[in-house]
Amino acid sequence: MRRRTFVAGLAGFIGSRPASAQMRHNMGTMAGQGALSAPTPAAPVLPQGQPLRDLPRLPNQSTVPGRFSATITAGPGVVRYAEGLETPVLLYNGVQPVIEATEGDRIAIRFRNGVPGQPSTIHWHGMPVPSDQDGNPMNPVAPGDERVYAFDLPEGSAATYWFHPHPHGFTAEQVYRGLAGLFLVKPKVDPIPAAYGDTVLMLTDLRIAADGTMPRSTMADAMNGRVGDHVLVNGQKNPVLSVAPGEKRRIRLVNATNARFLRLGLKGARMLLVGTDGGLVETPVPVDAVLITPGERVELIVTFDRPGEARLTTRPYARGWMGPGEPKQAGLVLLTARVSGQPAAASPPLPPVLNRIAPLGEPVVSRRFVFTEAMTQGSGRDGSKGMAGMGGMAGMGGMAGMDGMAGMDRGATAPPGPASAAPSGGMAMRFLINGRSFEMGRIDEVSKVGQVESWSIVNESDMDHPFHVHGTQFQIVDIAKGGAVRTPEFRSWKDTVNVAAGETVRIRLRQDMAGPRMYHCHILEHEDLGMMGTLDVRA
Repeated sequence: MRRRTFVAGLAGFIGSRPASAQMRHNMGTMAGQGALSAPTPAAPVLPQGQPLRDLPRLPNQSTVPGRFSATITAGPGVVRYAEGLETPVLLYNGVQPVIEATEGDRIAIRFRNGVPGQPSTIHWHGMPVPSDQDGNPMNPVAPGDERVYAFDLPEGSAATYWFHPHPHGFTAEQVYRGLAGLFLVKPKVDPIPAAYGDTVLMLTDLRIAADGTMPRSTMADAMNGRVGDHVLVNGQKNPVLSVAPGEKRRIRLVNATNARFLRLGLKGARMLLVGTDGGLVETPVPVDAVLITPGERVELIVTFDRPGEARLTTRPYARGWMGPGEPKQAGLVLLTARVSGQPAAASPPLPPVLNRIAPLGEPVVSRRFVFTEAMTQGSGRDGSKGMAGMGGMAGMGGMAGMDGMAGMDRGATAPPGPASAAPSGGMAMRFLINGRSFEMGRIDEVSKVGQVESWSIVNESDMDHPFHVHGTQFQIVDIAKGGAVRTPEFRSWKDTVNVAAGETVRIRLRQDMAGPRMYHCHILEHEDLGMMGTLDVRA
């Protein structure tokens, strides 16, 4: 569906009097739905320029070499983002922690769900863990319950990973409220010199109201994904990293936002890309900017050549925005590196070869996945739920993001509650893969353990969609658009790839463990609205 048709159809539907009454009825079934209130007041000013804080490491409770064990509790917390204001959030053990382990280690994490009234899971994003340990939506942990996630880190799995909830219909809300952490798997022998350090930057964004609370999501958030007013680095706005002239730093960047696309440059310093989602690339790649879409990670070696300031800033990127109110994309300063003092001591050179990545063999199966979006009246023939089905999307709130649409009725209130099927005539908003919305228990594709496959990811929509596959890392073969085909500049391991509007991205992958695996758009609101499928991997 073309963007203008999609948005015009939504505006026309909302603007009609019968539709306005129907929407008041349907919106009442959205989980966490509140009053259709007036526009959110301006967000408070967040402090900037504070020293960069390290994210806290999760302590290892095991005394046995080669084992890591810990307890993680997801639950409510409070953060003071702005002076004098307390923001209710969700956190893991009261923080956004980092787990650090070594390839070959055995991991045991006891997870306790303290999220009030909602199921949750821990999904180990990108990690090669068994299907029943991967926090899939079909394995939810009920409020007040707990379970143990246990898995081994195989040799060759060293990389920058992260973890977050994956309960269907609640993923977007739980992540934007703060449930995220990082998982660093270290190699037994690291080719990158230890003298470069290891600076870890988790990128999130935040929308808070004048009273410090997080406003509920809007219809614009459902269409585009929730994008905050502030981009944070390790929970801070534009913190300061102090370095010496000539210093080299290893920097890991993780995009843990729901939906913000980050094309980043670092003016005043030189960058070499040395790693992607699944680990180190084969040789260092000089870059001027990097695009990191939701769920992706990169590793950089940054050289701070001269005194002064080097700023990590966002560059322009058109990801395709539906409707009014597109947030500012370019010119945001995320972090300032202050380069001063005595020149750094000479550091060891970076090896010219960092990794060996063997190409996956010839595929024995080809699959095609087509992204589309649709807005119709009534529930879809595939069982998608219409506007009421968006209450599968917990925390969905007022329509403030759609202010310019005529006929908007802001007077209705709606109690929170679980979603139900849309009544006949209700509005259905759907993000689809191969024409279908996600259904729990339905198998969409069947594969075999160890089988190399070719997947073509086709984006027929008007906006970009980052595509994520659980349980494996894949290799990008080529990217086609408008008759032109390009191949990647370098080979790498990926678990998330952006598929721009009109593009077809071809990947090769192999699943090495049996069980159901998810594939989905990593704009989390789209995932909650059904842009997800299930691959059943059989022995």
